[in-house]
Amino acid sequence: MYNEIAGWHGGRIKAWTQGVEFEHAAETQVHAIASMPFIHSHVAIMPDVHAGIGATVGSVIPTKAAIIPAAVGVDIGCGMAAIRTSLTANDLPDDLGPLRLEIEAAVPHGGPGPSAGWTNKAAPALVSSAWRGIEARFDSITQRYPDFKNGNSFSHLGTLGGGNHFIEVCLDEDQRVWLMVHSGSRGIGNLIGRTFIDKAKELLVKRGVYVPDKDLAWFDEGTPEFRDYVESMLWAQDFARVNRDIMMARTLMVMRKFFPSFQTDKTAVNCHHNFAEKENHFGEELWITRKGAVRARAGDLGIIPGSMGAKSYIVRGLGEAESFCSCSHGAGRRMSRGGAKKAFTVEDHIEATKGVECRKDSGVLDETPGAYKDIDAVMTAQSDLVEIVHTLKQVVCVKG
Repeated sequence: MYNEIAGWHGGRIKAWTQGVEFEHAAETQVHAIASMPFIHSHVAIMPDVHAGIGATVGSVIPTKAAIIPAAVGVDIGCGMAAIRTSLTANDLPDDLGPLRLEIEAAVPHGGPGPSAGWTNKAAPALVSSAWRGIEARFDSITQRYPDFKNGNSFSHLGTLGGGNHFIEVCLDEDQRVWLMVHSGSRGIGNLIGRTFIDKAKELLVKRGVYVPDKDLAWFDEGTPEFRDYVESMLWAQDFARVNRDIMMARTLMVMRKFFPSFQTDKTAVNCHHNFAEKENHFGEELWITRKGAVRARAGDLGIIPGSMGAKSYIVRGLGEAESFCSCSHGAGRRMSRGGAKKAFTVEDHIEATKGVECRKDSGVLDETPGAYKDIDAVMTAQSDLVEIVHTLKQVVCVKG
């Protein structure tokens, strides 16, 4: 159940945060967002809330005839995909190290460098085919924004990236094997996002309008900037979805090397959690920006991951109107990346990820389980938003 909070200048906030931390910095950001004049009804806050850039992560922002590029952010369309296989825990070998290494070899991952993307010669046919399906729209956009051609679009399609992005092999409550992928629009989404965030800030200066945070700069519907941003953003969201589809296909290809005979469920989940779309709520056509939140209309399947050592959940939406039919996108960070690296040692991380085949070095300390909130508390706080369909626990985790 939510708490209703009176925001600045008449803004309203409804927060599903009972039993979880709602840090002061995040609360201040939420008040700033709720005070904007084009917010419709209220801002909805999910239990994984934490401070972000401009917009708070774990927020659902309904805007009337306007959109805030920084609220969508730079990882446009970031989200999750999951599929269940017919394999069980008994089919898995005791040593999962070779499986992890094969997945890492099949899917480029990590930050800047040769491992982060494909070269034109090395990209598999699956990537080239998928790119052809979205290339024409991209070409149309680059006629107005030629710099987007430098955004690692083709070379990052079907690649993981770094940070909190991952590929996992998981077991559910019946010991069935699942595959799960978390990634977004990679370099091209970053370039699109930053380009339009800067453009919105430039327009804000020209307007001479005060806002509590310059990252809340917006575009008004009906303007060329709004049209160009929405076209580019929606394309990047499609890129992100295709990106996850390719990585899932490549991971399944690896799994078939180890386990030649298995099936997958016909129903797979592929959901964004950093995105904006036009939707109808409370009788109004609104732009709904979910910054670290999953759409959870009645019957919608979604994915709420924990951390490298915690449970994750396949959920079904309950269609709660006051949340704009949304739920959390994960556990939510409880400390910054820099703070986590100072707070935890490699030994702490090894203990926290016991039983998981994953990296156990200083390079992933910012992603160690202790850097995140308690996923069980997060799920309890949103029990009126979603119902749990499956509970997953990872046994292999690939990080960039």
